[in-house]
Amino acid sequence: EVQLQASGGGLVQAGGSRRLSCGASGFNVDDYAIGWFRQAPGKEREGVSCISSADGSSYYTDSVKGRFTISRDNAKNTVYLQMNSLKPEDTAVYYCAAVPASCDYLADFGSWGQGTLVTVSS
Repeated sequence: EVQLQASGGGLVQAGGSRRLSCGASGFNVDDYAIGWFRQAPGKEREGVSCISSADGSSYYTDSVKGRFTISRDNAKNTVYLQMNSLKPEDTAVYYCAAVPASCDYLADFGSWGQGTLVTVSS
């Protein structure tokens, strides 16, 4: 059974950093595309970043490019999202998801973990 456990959320000041972790069980993270989504209060869910299984290519939504970095530790079976230069508009519940296909299929066909709340204070 594919299971994902997101953690690392919390309160951080604007300009600060936070690292989210997505621990996986039931599959190997290097066999799946794994990504992060977020949903802010009153807003639709937004794709943030994804790392592909094929070659480890990473993708980012424009608003986080240059600030967020997705990475994968195969030994720990965990995917991370390093978030730097955080802004109040990054405040959201962050979710990780995984799919045994390309990142293109993640939103519609992925398995989801529970969310972790990141709050960025101004």
